[in-house]
Amino acid sequence: MGAYYLDWFNLFFRWFHVIAGVAWIGASFYFVWLDLSLRKPPQWKADKGISGDLWAVHGGGFYEIAKYKLEPEEMPKTLHWFKWEAYTTWLTGMAMLSIVYYANATAYLIDPSKVDFGSSIGAISTSLLFLFGSYFIYEVIVRSHLGKNSFIFSTIIFILLIIACWGSYQLFSDRASFIHIGAILGTVMAGNVFFGIMPAQRALVECVRRGEKPGKEVADLALQAKNRSLMNNYFTLPLIFTMISNHYPMMYSHAHGWLVLVFVGIITAIVRHYFNQKHLDNHKPRYLVIPAVLTVLLIIWMRPEPIEPLPAVTAVTAETATPDNVPPTTTASAVDDSTISTDAASNENITADVVPVTASADDAIMDVVHTRCSTCHAAQPTQQGFAAPPAGIILQTPTDMKTHKAKIVTAVQTGYMPLGNLTKLTDEERQQMVAYASGL
Repeated sequence: MGAYYLDWFNLFFRWFHVIAGVAWIGASFYFVWLDLSLRKPPQWKADKGISGDLWAVHGGGFYEIAKYKLEPEEMPKTLHWFKWEAYTTWLTGMAMLSIVYYANATAYLIDPSKVDFGSSIGAISTSLLFLFGSYFIYEVIVRSHLGKNSFIFSTIIFILLIIACWGSYQLFSDRASFIHIGAILGTVMAGNVFFGIMPAQRALVECVRRGEKPGKEVADLALQAKNRSLMNNYFTLPLIFTMISNHYPMMYSHAHGWLVLVFVGIITAIVRHYFNQKHLDNHKPRYLVIPAVLTVLLIIWMRPEPIEPLPAVTAVTAETATPDNVPPTTTASAVDDSTISTDAASNENITADVVPVTASADDAIMDVVHTRCSTCHAAQPTQQGFAAPPAGIILQTPTDMKTHKAKIVTAVQTGYMPLGNLTKLTDEERQQMVAYASGL
């Protein structure tokens, strides 16, 4: 019953997470485009302190947008702040991390073949330390003198993210590894808003309200906020990928999944750079060609080995294994009492020489399926944490295997199933299941 309510909580927070994420990322894209698309204003606007303006048409109306170099002529009564999109996205994301990966740590968070935490508490504690420890390191760097140089700052953060990708794969299940990197990116981005961008904006607004010229302290906050915004800009596309990565086991279940994640991060960041340049009217197609080439190379590198279907195995029975030199059984009408006793003794010898019965391919594979898969994929799962079979897929008979063979091949070959290898499916059994399902 507990799993039933967790599913509802998951659904509730997932929808809020998606809505908040779309609002946050949409606002981020819009303001990046807006800031980079502003053009030099006419002189009469420049005399009022306007540094750039832009005209747009949408929904049957014209919009005039102006950005002030510092303060407007008069502080508006209503000033819109863009912060709750970021905060809500992070809060709902952490709620989902808790519901999916912490409440079901043995199924989704832990991979005993990597680290045997001994208990869910140990794994959850490690996860939180990994997440907030990574953010603490980021915060120390961004507040140091290294954070004032955008190139050095970006290079250091990139190297640390590569280390984090590798580290997450040493600690957690493959699926959880991708999510942890996404959680780090999301935490950094929300932290940039809360600890950097918003304080700089508040300091600026207070100076304008008091009619004071911003001093060095406000200028330093503004520079720090600018570098934080730069990070948020380039983290956006990698974050979107990690948010949907649990739908693509071919990515995170790859033998070198952490390196796949690094490549995806590089590809998406270059694409983001292309659009940044395009907004400045710097059309540089190479920033689209490079990620396109890298994507093709990534696809080729990740391609799975060809599958060889399992040859059919015919069950061997005592009837078909009778030696050729055994004479045909005489009819009942042709035997007498003395013959019956002799034949009975003879039959005992024949039975001892018969080739033992061998299990068919169906029987052998179904034994594996019942042990490794049916604990979850049954009409009434016996695995703790599952109130219903995942995705409604039931695997209890060869017919079930044939019905879902395409999904089975993909899920088992990529390592997506069993989740976190909870039932300890061996590599040999995995190969047998893939070969068997491919031949159905």
